[in-house]
Amino acid sequence: MERAAMMQTAEEMVESFVDLPTIPQVATRVIELLDRPGVELDEVADMILADQVLAARVIKMVNSPLYKPAHEIKSVKRALIYLGFRHIRELAFTCSFVDVFEGRDGVFDIKSFWEHSFGVGVVSKIIAQRVRYPDTEKAYLVGIVHDIGEVFLSYYRQDAFRALLDSVQGQSFRLVEKEAEFLGTSHNEVGLCIAKKWNFPADYREVIALHHAPEEAVIDPTLCAIVNLADLFCSVRQLDYGGTSRVSFNLADEKAWAILKGYAPHLADLDVERFCYELDDRVPEIQDMVKSIFQGIGA
Repeated sequence: MERAAMMQTAEEMVESFVDLPTIPQVATRVIELLDRPGVELDEVADMILADQVLAARVIKMVNSPLYKPAHEIKSVKRALIYLGFRHIRELAFTCSFVDVFEGRDGVFDIKSFWEHSFGVGVVSKIIAQRVRYPDTEKAYLVGIVHDIGEVFLSYYRQDAFRALLDSVQGQSFRLVEKEAEFLGTSHNEVGLCIAKKWNFPADYREVIALHHAPEEAVIDPTLCAIVNLADLFCSVRQLDYGGTSRVSFNLADEKAWAILKGYAPHLADLDVERFCYELDDRVPEIQDMVKSIFQGIGA
């Protein structure tokens, strides 16, 4: 199907979502505040405390296995001191993104969706570190948001989405292809439309649109390749919510792997099997993190 036609269908679909949520204003202001030179930590803390849901989420998250504090952190200011400015944007963005989808169970269970999303974020960061990509926090964030189109289709197009999944039970399939067949568009295009509405940076939008086709990326193919492989890894482990029927993949056959080897020639010496075992060790941590984030905050 032609990409232009799929984009038009996605745009019309997203415009029809009458209660399409927005990124919470407080989180947006926090992110803008952190771009200012000479910003004071107290200013950021006060801004976060203005939104009690965001403040509670920040406390939950900073005490999760992702950040591993030696002692429980009980105040926003202490959380910000512990994290440092570099990670505050990461945390504010993540917490606001979680809040957007609060209570939006669709065809997919929202907790399983978050296990996959955080899994892709964490694995993207690990891969980024391994290939010496300069912005590992960006890899983490864009990994988390790569499937925003999927959760919106699951929530806003429940009947069509359920029919789609019912039609492929017991078959080998790729959800992105079945979406195009059933809906005339896919979560890639829908996600791109939402990312535009939310004013995501261009490189984030590219990953959302092309995380299944990193070879088509022009802004940052390396970032697309990182998220593509992280997505594949999570999909064949215990961090998938039903988006694929694949149970394994051969890294050497993946276009994303070729992109990363071109970017980082030292990957030729990587012990892939050992690396996969290292990633496997993070799976329970990610599951525990999602559980801790949602426990006791309306989920």
